[in-house]
Amino acid sequence: MQTDVKRCQWVSQDPEYQRYHDEEWGRPVTDSQELFAKLCLDGQQAGLSWITILKKQPAYMAAFHDFEPHRVAQMGEEDVDRLMQNTGIVRNRLKLRSVITNARAMIEIEQQQSFADFIWQFTEGKTLVNAWTSAEQVPTATRESQAMSRALKKAGFKFVGETICYAFMQAVGMVNDHETDCWCYEACCESARR
Repeated sequence: MQTDVKRCQWVSQDPEYQRYHDEEWGRPVTDSQELFAKLCLDGQQAGLSWITILKKQPAYMAAFHDFEPHRVAQMGEEDVDRLMQNTGIVRNRLKLRSVITNARAMIEIEQQQSFADFIWQFTEGKTLVNAWTSAEQVPTATRESQAMSRALKKAGFKFVGETICYAFMQAVGMVNDHETDCWCYEACCESARR
């Protein structure tokens, strides 16, 4: 991790947050299971800060079988009851149930096409590169995130509003929203060109 570099304005001094920004955020993800995990984690963020979920990510991975959809889909209400006692995660019954619901919906999608293809269709399979110079310019939702939200809800997903979908799109590199003076901006542009 680079210490004395220019990062996006939203990044704090927290080393874990800086590592996430430098190594993950905005880097294209094309693995269906990883996309599913990130979408579910973004849903857990609703009403909270991302750093809260980031710090709890290992506990979420353990609680939900590394977000392996077929294993998660087998979970039931007794599992939700057990997870409500897990202090390592956000104990919100609706959010916990949503992961199980989303796993079942993902499996349904994958009977027709890969989840990665389904997700990336909203940017036509490529990273949309923006050129923001300040955090204030970055939108919280776009036409693409609205379309994704509608399609995911229609497929049965929960906690996938347009703002959550946009945060997800940023995280998995469907859009490059690094500020132009951030040291990661050009690297993510290069990834987008590939």
